[in-house]
Amino acid sequence: MNDNSTDLKHDAERALSRVTVIHTLGPSGTNLEKAAHHWLAERGTAGKVVLHAEVEDGLDAMAFDGTEAILACAVYPRLHDLVFMNLRRLEMVDSFILDTHDMVLAGRPDHAAMTTIVSHPAPSSLVAELGDVTLTSSNSLAAALCAAGQYDACVTTGAAAASEGLRLIENFGPVPMVFTLHVGRAFAGDPSSGAGIGQA
Repeated sequence: MNDNSTDLKHDAERALSRVTVIHTLGPSGTNLEKAAHHWLAERGTAGKVVLHAEVEDGLDAMAFDGTEAILACAVYPRLHDLVFMNLRRLEMVDSFILDTHDMVLAGRPDHAAMTTIVSHPAPSSLVAELGDVTLTSSNSLAAALCAAGQYDACVTTGAAAASEGLRLIENFGPVPMVFTLHVGRAFAGDPSSGAGIGQA
């Protein structure tokens, strides 16, 4: 490896070491929450994970100074929007593969019908043939809506199903997933940032 490549690698590591806050999808029990805590733990960083109703909601809450990031995943249906609509203030700086929680079909313990099902868009194809599938913003929210009696069943994580006291109908197992980290940086051309396009 030449000196230039070594310098670039060190620069990238220094940039990643500044990240102490990760914004991602909630409520608690999502695969993204699990992945965010995993990323911080692997780096030995005593950071904080902030959960939002939508991945993009982190954009309204985060600092764009290199210390905060958004965590998304490769199967997120709107990942392309997150990237290309925010080219001037987000930079994809890392990715990693991690097993999700077990993905499950679950229902209320006292309710056997499965006419209506709620799911995040990404895993909804797992149950497309089983009933009327309504889409919602996260696996954990799907579990909460089912537990509240709004739907007969849900596709969710094993962790969220257990937290909501749901009955396991089918376990699809964990899914090896690519997660992506997007660091907030100053707007290109912002005089206070001292950064131009392509600079962190």
